[in-house]
Amino acid sequence: HFLKAVYICGFNDFFNFSVKGKKKKKNDFNDHIKMIVLFSVHSQPFILSNYRRFLLMKFAVEEINNSANLLPNISIGYKIVDHCSDSHSFPSMFNLLSVNGVVQVWDEPHNKLSKVTAVIGGYTSSKSLTVAPLFMTRFIPMVSYSASSSLFSEKKTFPSFLRTVHPNKAIIAVVVRILQHFDWRWVAFLNIDDDYGNDCRKLFIAKIHDTQICLAYTKGLDQNTDYLPIFRQIETQRVNVIVVFAPEWMAEALIESAIQMNVSNKVWIGGEGWSLNQKLPKTKGIQTIGTVLGVSEPAKTIPGLNDFIRSFKAHNKHNRTKKQTPCNQWCDCSLSSAEIIAADPSFSFPVYSAVYSVAHALHDALQCGAGRCNSEITVYPHMVLRELKKIQFTLLNRMIQFDENGDPRSGSYSVVFWNKSGDAQEVGYYNFYKSSDFFISTSEIQWFADGQVPTSLCSKECSEGQMKKPQGIHKCCFTCEICQDGTYINVTEDPYTCKACSDTEWSPEGSTRCNLRLVEYVPFTDPAALGLMVISGLLVVLTLAVCVLFAFHYNTPVVRSAGGSMCFLILGCLSLSSISVFFYFGKPSVAFCIFRFLPFLLFYTVCVSCFVVRSFQIVCIFKIAAKFPELQSWWVKYHGQWVVISVAFVIQALLLLIGYSSDPPKPHNETFWYLDKIILGCDINLKATSTSVIFLLILCILCFVFSYMGKDLPKNYNEAKSITFCLMLLILTWIIFATVYMLYHGRHIHTLNAFAVLCSLYSFLLWYFLPKCYIIMFQPEKNTQQHFQGLIQNYTKTISQ
Repeated sequence: HFLKAVYICGFNDFFNFSVKGKKKKKNDFNDHIKMIVLFSVHSQPFILSNYRRFLLMKFAVEEINNSANLLPNISIGYKIVDHCSDSHSFPSMFNLLSVNGVVQVWDEPHNKLSKVTAVIGGYTSSKSLTVAPLFMTRFIPMVSYSASSSLFSEKKTFPSFLRTVHPNKAIIAVVVRILQHFDWRWVAFLNIDDDYGNDCRKLFIAKIHDTQICLAYTKGLDQNTDYLPIFRQIETQRVNVIVVFAPEWMAEALIESAIQMNVSNKVWIGGEGWSLNQKLPKTKGIQTIGTVLGVSEPAKTIPGLNDFIRSFKAHNKHNRTKKQTPCNQWCDCSLSSAEIIAADPSFSFPVYSAVYSVAHALHDALQCGAGRCNSEITVYPHMVLRELKKIQFTLLNRMIQFDENGDPRSGSYSVVFWNKSGDAQEVGYYNFYKSSDFFISTSEIQWFADGQVPTSLCSKECSEGQMKKPQGIHKCCFTCEICQDGTYINVTEDPYTCKACSDTEWSPEGSTRCNLRLVEYVPFTDPAALGLMVISGLLVVLTLAVCVLFAFHYNTPVVRSAGGSMCFLILGCLSLSSISVFFYFGKPSVAFCIFRFLPFLLFYTVCVSCFVVRSFQIVCIFKIAAKFPELQSWWVKYHGQWVVISVAFVIQALLLLIGYSSDPPKPHNETFWYLDKIILGCDINLKATSTSVIFLLILCILCFVFSYMGKDLPKNYNEAKSITFCLMLLILTWIIFATVYMLYHGRHIHTLNAFAVLCSLYSFLLWYFLPKCYIIMFQPEKNTQQHFQGLIQNYTKTISQ
């Protein structure tokens, strides 16, 4: 059984494992070393951290070969293919996939297919994207330890791609949590202009869309980027936080340029590509640029790795001493083992776990167990892929398992801070698949701003009760405007709008919530209400007493001159009008609103029409009768007074019926005049009820005109003067009420309205009927036929002269 796997890195990019079914011996592995192919690319810079990862891969292979439990009786080897440039990558890939220089088509027998079983790599997302389609077509598993582009999670396009590093969306989520933790809302985002960097920027923009964070500036970087205009733009926009997603070589160029250009007092947040860089934290002037934070895989010590590096370097030196041709795995450079050990440890555990993942998949595919593997099984790539998707094992106390997208099912990130000693100090963590499992020890971070957490805001946060008025295209840039009374601001829902309170709520200026309005009306238990209801009841009693008194003296001149039977109609209507008073109190309803106005308007119209008739009759008797006797005879013959009263009643009843049918009075919540109160009242449609009010007003004017015409009638008993005085009181009452109504709008306006109604009723009772009651009871000598005849004769003589 001969199995091959490929490893992709930046220094010696592709490694091809060979696996042979034989008893494990040290020399067996060295026999396969001769199969390694290395393309040396001298034009590319030497990256020490990539060389360290290569040695880590080699260490993992030797550790597996020396294991009695994993792949027993099986030795694995590898083939290295350089992927430093596209010009050398594709020939290498086709060489791996070919058999005798020919790439076989799908319908060829399996024995003519390439023996490549699995691929480990590549180092960057861009380089992985260029070669991944070649392996996807044959379902050759490709396990990457650092390609984090979100594109690889799309299984329709990359069905056999897996990775031991988290996708970009995970680290972007951590960066956003850091920004939110420190309330940094105005940030710049710099990224390498390739698939990895552009994917990170796209995910970052999407992640902050529904947050308070704004992207003030963004720029894609390459090896020819001029950093001066970038830093000038960042400084112009007053951005204090810079997020950088770039590989370590580009991050070194960026930070060194910032030092040279005197960029200061910034917070730098790095991705895992350079957060654990060993060179930059010790660079001269690094403290001047501000505070550097980073997100990285948690540092994991791999037992035995440092000893392996030391022994490997010693073996390398021994071979050079013997002037042997150096193996192409050796670095022909003056590097000490200490320098290699101290190199950037980023992606160390992902490399280590990637090798072990393939080994465990091979172990399961070969049905290994009890110290042996099944030698009858021929392993094909799709078999390894199937087992890779199912593996679940623990490596250095960490669970290794892939989800349905080929991404790690669990894991965590460390939040690091570059301290003054030049070390990446861990100050926080973020655990995946656990809600809110995020922590940062702010006190351990040495901030450049005198120990205080720096700020990065386009605009200062508004004070409580103020809304944000956007300025420009960014939601973080705004001015503040205070919310007016009757409105409030809820910054968690919408910080840009002052919302109006409902009709039952109120708020003062600059409020963050609405308060319930105090509902007010005049209850029946109110002292003023009780007093007015007693007075209204007293009016009914008085009218009843007057009726009784007039009934006993019905045939006397005083009662006859007061109107006779018409007096009982007037008194009855006064009593019925007083019903309205009781409906001005209590919580309004539709019935209450109707009876608040209907009895008074209807029955008071009858009262006024009676007085119109009485005043007209008085004038007719004393003034018109002598000059127009025919009019008087007609009036008496056809009972003109009752015709007028009946017509007035019918007209008013029709007007009220039409008005109330179209739009009856209904309960109304008065909220205009008082901010914190609701005054319960009745809403009257002026268009619907104005005709009945106007009709009553016309009757009052006619009554006043007729009564005023009789002001010079006999002074000892002048009903016209009494009616005039009553009307004067009526007019004065409603003028006073109208004045108060325009100035005062509290709940007691209804009390005053009821009082005005009672005054209107009492004006006729007291100033028209009370004097007559007084004559009947205390001046009976004036209640005789002779007395009245004498007054009339004297007046007739006076006007005839």
